[in-house]
Amino acid sequence: MSYDLVIRGGTVVDGSGLPRYRADVGIVGDRIARIGTIHARGREEVDARHQIVAPGFIDGTTHMDAQVAWDPLGTCSCFDHVLEMMKHPRSVVTFSDSGAHVSQIMDSSLQTQVLAYWVRRRQALTLEEGVRMLSFEPASAWGLHARGLLREGLAADVIVFDPDRVAPEMPEVVNDLPAGARRLRQKATGFHASIVNGRVVLRDGEHTGAYPGRVLRGPLAAER
Repeated sequence: MSYDLVIRGGTVVDGSGLPRYRADVGIVGDRIARIGTIHARGREEVDARHQIVAPGFIDGTTHMDAQVAWDPLGTCSCFDHVLEMMKHPRSVVTFSDSGAHVSQIMDSSLQTQVLAYWVRRRQALTLEEGVRMLSFEPASAWGLHARGLLREGLAADVIVFDPDRVAPEMPEVVNDLPAGARRLRQKATGFHASIVNGRVVLRDGEHTGAYPGRVLRGPLAAER
Protein backbone atom coordinates (compact mmCIF):
# COMPACT_ATOMS: atom_id res chain seq x y z
CA MET A 1 0.00 0.00 0.00
CA SER A 2 1.16 3.56 -0.69
CA TYR A 3 0.60 6.25 1.92
CA ASP A 4 0.09 9.99 1.62
CA LEU A 5 1.59 10.50 5.07
CA VAL A 6 3.51 8.25 7.46
CA ILE A 7 4.07 9.22 11.10
CA ARG A 8 7.08 7.11 11.90
CA GLY A 9 8.55 5.71 15.10
CA GLY A 10 6.31 7.40 17.66
CA THR A 11 4.70 6.23 20.88
CA VAL A 12 0.96 5.96 20.32
CA VAL A 13 -1.47 7.12 23.01
CA ASP A 14 -4.65 6.29 21.16
CA GLY A 15 -7.26 8.15 23.24
CA SER A 16 -8.89 5.05 24.71
CA GLY A 17 -7.03 5.21 28.02
CA LEU A 18 -5.21 1.96 27.28
CA PRO A 19 -1.41 1.77 27.72
CA ARG A 20 0.81 3.45 25.13
CA TYR A 21 2.71 1.46 22.51
CA ARG A 22 5.25 2.01 19.72
CA ALA A 23 3.92 2.08 16.16
CA ASP A 24 3.94 3.88 12.83
CA VAL A 25 0.74 5.53 11.58
CA GLY A 26 -0.05 5.47 7.86
CA ILE A 27 -2.59 7.90 6.38
CA VAL A 28 -4.34 7.75 3.02
CA GLY A 29 -6.43 10.78 2.13
CA ASP A 30 -8.17 11.94 5.31
CA ARG A 31 -8.25 8.53 7.02
CA ILE A 32 -5.92 6.45 9.14
CA ALA A 33 -5.10 3.44 6.96
CA ARG A 34 -2.70 1.50 9.16
CA ILE A 35 -1.26 1.51 12.67
CA GLY A 36 1.74 -0.78 13.08
CA THR A 37 5.09 -1.33 11.43
CA ILE A 38 5.16 0.38 8.03
CA HIS A 39 8.07 -0.29 5.69
CA ALA A 40 6.85 1.73 2.70
CA ARG A 41 7.80 5.38 2.42
CA GLY A 42 4.99 7.92 2.49
CA ARG A 43 4.70 10.84 0.08
CA GLU A 44 5.24 12.93 3.21
CA GLU A 45 6.73 11.80 6.53
CA VAL A 46 6.73 12.97 10.13
CA ASP A 47 9.59 11.74 12.31
CA ALA A 48 7.90 10.98 15.64
CA ARG A 49 10.80 9.29 17.42
CA HIS A 50 10.77 10.22 21.13
CA GLN A 51 7.35 11.85 20.59
CA ILE A 52 3.77 11.01 21.57
CA VAL A 53 1.30 10.38 18.74
CA ALA A 54 -2.26 11.09 19.86
CA PRO A 55 -5.68 11.83 18.35
CA GLY A 56 -6.44 15.47 17.62
CA PHE A 57 -7.79 17.31 20.63
CA ILE A 58 -11.45 18.39 20.57
CA ASP A 59 -11.85 22.02 21.60
CA GLY A 60 -15.24 22.76 23.09
CA THR A 61 -16.05 26.24 24.33
CA THR A 62 -16.98 27.70 27.70
CA HIS A 63 -17.35 31.32 28.78
CA MET A 64 -15.38 32.72 31.71
CA ASP A 65 -13.49 35.94 30.94
CA ALA A 66 -12.88 37.64 34.27
CA GLN A 67 -9.96 35.50 35.36
CA VAL A 68 -7.73 36.83 32.59
CA ALA A 69 -7.42 40.08 34.58
CA TRP A 70 -5.23 38.33 37.14
CA ASP A 71 -4.06 35.19 35.33
CA PRO A 72 -3.08 35.54 31.66
CA LEU A 73 -2.68 31.76 31.34
CA GLY A 74 -6.26 31.20 32.51
CA THR A 75 -5.33 28.46 34.98
CA CYS A 76 -7.83 26.85 37.31
CA SER A 77 -9.20 28.91 40.19
CA CYS A 78 -9.33 26.08 42.75
CA PHE A 79 -7.07 23.25 41.68
CA ASP A 80 -8.25 20.45 43.95
CA HIS A 81 -11.94 21.05 43.25
CA VAL A 82 -11.27 21.32 39.52
CA LEU A 83 -9.35 18.02 39.56
CA GLU A 84 -12.27 16.34 41.32
CA MET A 85 -14.64 17.61 38.64
CA MET A 86 -12.28 16.61 35.83
CA LYS A 87 -12.13 13.04 37.12
CA HIS A 88 -15.89 12.72 37.64
CA PRO A 89 -17.31 10.12 35.22
CA ARG A 90 -20.07 12.51 34.11
CA SER A 91 -17.71 15.39 33.34
CA VAL A 92 -16.28 16.34 29.97
CA VAL A 93 -13.15 18.46 29.96
CA THR A 94 -13.83 21.52 27.83
CA PHE A 95 -12.01 24.79 27.98
CA SER A 96 -11.37 27.53 25.57
CA ASP A 97 -13.05 30.80 24.75
CA SER A 98 -10.48 31.79 22.13
CA GLY A 99 -12.36 33.64 19.43
CA ALA A 100 -15.20 35.32 21.27
CA HIS A 101 -13.11 38.30 22.37
CA VAL A 102 -9.86 37.97 20.47
CA SER A 103 -8.51 41.40 21.45
CA GLN A 104 -9.09 40.90 25.19
CA ILE A 105 -8.64 37.20 26.00
CA MET A 106 -6.85 34.16 24.63
CA ASP A 107 -7.28 31.04 26.72
CA SER A 108 -6.75 28.37 24.10
CA SER A 109 -3.75 27.22 26.16
CA LEU A 110 -5.91 25.41 28.66
CA GLN A 111 -5.83 22.07 26.85
CA THR A 112 -2.03 22.27 26.69
CA GLN A 113 -2.14 23.06 30.42
CA VAL A 114 -3.74 19.67 31.08
CA LEU A 115 -0.64 17.97 29.68
CA ALA A 116 1.90 20.39 31.18
CA TYR A 117 0.35 20.82 34.63
CA TRP A 118 -2.01 17.99 35.51
CA VAL A 119 -0.06 15.22 33.75
CA ARG A 120 3.60 16.26 33.98
CA ARG A 121 3.89 18.62 36.94
CA ARG A 122 1.23 17.41 39.36
CA GLN A 123 1.15 13.80 38.06
CA ALA A 124 -2.52 13.82 39.00
CA LEU A 125 -3.39 12.18 35.66
CA THR A 126 -1.54 9.63 33.58
CA LEU A 127 -0.67 10.67 30.05
CA GLU A 128 -3.23 8.18 28.78
CA GLU A 129 -5.93 9.73 30.98
CA GLY A 130 -5.04 13.26 29.91
CA VAL A 131 -5.15 12.43 26.20
CA ARG A 132 -8.47 10.60 26.60
CA MET A 133 -9.96 13.65 28.36
CA LEU A 134 -8.94 15.88 25.46
CA SER A 135 -9.93 13.60 22.60
CA PHE A 136 -12.18 10.57 22.99
CA GLU A 137 -14.45 11.86 25.75
CA PRO A 138 -15.50 15.17 24.12
CA ALA A 139 -15.72 13.53 20.69
CA SER A 140 -18.07 10.87 22.09
CA ALA A 141 -20.17 13.38 24.04
CA TRP A 142 -20.78 15.48 20.92
CA GLY A 143 -21.35 12.63 18.50
CA LEU A 144 -18.11 13.05 16.54
CA HIS A 145 -17.66 9.31 16.26
CA ALA A 146 -15.01 9.37 13.52
CA ARG A 147 -12.69 11.32 15.81
CA GLY A 148 -11.15 11.09 19.25
CA LEU A 149 -9.31 7.77 18.74
CA LEU A 150 -6.39 6.58 16.66
CA ARG A 151 -7.97 3.66 14.84
CA GLU A 152 -7.67 2.37 11.31
CA GLY A 153 -10.54 3.79 9.25
CA LEU A 154 -11.15 6.81 11.46
CA ALA A 155 -10.40 10.43 10.59
CA ALA A 156 -6.71 11.30 10.38
CA ASP A 157 -6.64 14.06 12.99
CA VAL A 158 -3.36 13.52 14.85
CA ILE A 159 -1.14 15.43 17.27
CA VAL A 160 2.59 14.65 17.65
CA PHE A 161 4.17 16.15 20.78
CA ASP A 162 6.98 15.83 23.30
CA PRO A 163 5.46 15.07 26.72
CA ASP A 164 8.54 16.45 28.51
CA ARG A 165 8.35 19.85 26.78
CA VAL A 166 4.70 20.52 25.96
CA ALA A 167 3.61 23.79 27.57
CA PRO A 168 1.69 26.98 26.75
CA GLU A 169 3.52 30.18 25.93
CA MET A 170 2.38 33.60 27.07
CA PRO A 171 -0.11 35.40 24.80
CA GLU A 172 1.21 38.15 22.54
CA VAL A 173 -0.52 41.05 20.80
CA VAL A 174 -0.47 41.01 16.99
CA ASN A 175 -2.11 43.32 14.47
CA ASP A 176 -3.05 40.97 11.66
CA LEU A 177 -6.83 41.27 11.48
CA PRO A 178 -8.48 43.26 8.67
CA ALA A 179 -7.53 46.97 8.71
CA GLY A 180 -4.71 46.15 11.14
CA ALA A 181 -6.97 45.40 14.08
CA ARG A 182 -5.32 43.69 17.02
CA ARG A 183 -5.82 40.29 18.52
CA LEU A 184 -4.11 38.07 21.06
CA ARG A 185 -2.18 35.09 19.75
CA GLN A 186 -0.91 32.25 21.90
CA LYS A 187 1.44 29.49 20.85
CA ALA A 188 2.76 26.39 22.59
CA THR A 189 6.06 24.59 22.83
CA GLY A 190 6.60 20.87 22.49
CA PHE A 191 4.23 20.20 19.59
CA HIS A 192 6.08 18.66 16.66
CA ALA A 193 3.18 18.28 14.21
CA SER A 194 -0.56 18.91 13.97
CA ILE A 195 -2.42 16.91 11.33
CA VAL A 196 -5.98 17.69 10.23
CA ASN A 197 -7.84 15.42 7.80
CA GLY A 198 -4.55 13.79 6.81
CA ARG A 199 -2.68 17.05 6.08
CA VAL A 200 0.13 18.51 8.19
CA VAL A 201 -0.99 22.02 9.11
CA LEU A 202 1.67 22.84 11.71
CA ARG A 203 5.29 21.69 11.96
CA ASP A 204 7.16 22.80 15.07
CA GLY A 205 4.73 25.67 15.53
CA GLU A 206 4.89 26.99 11.98
CA HIS A 207 1.95 26.87 9.60
CA THR A 208 2.52 24.83 6.44
CA GLY A 209 0.00 26.70 4.29
CA ALA A 210 -2.50 23.81 4.27
CA TYR A 211 -6.16 24.48 5.13
CA PRO A 212 -7.86 21.06 5.17
CA GLY A 213 -10.24 21.77 8.05
CA ARG A 214 -14.01 21.92 7.81
CA VAL A 215 -16.91 22.58 10.16
CA LEU A 216 -17.93 19.49 12.13
CA ARG A 217 -21.56 19.10 13.15
CA GLY A 218 -22.87 16.65 15.70
CA PRO A 219 -26.09 14.67 15.13
CA LEU A 220 -28.38 17.29 16.72
CA ALA A 221 -27.04 20.10 14.52
CA ALA A 222 -27.22 17.87 11.45
CA GLU A 223 -30.95 17.37 11.97
CA ARG A 224 -31.67 21.10 11.60
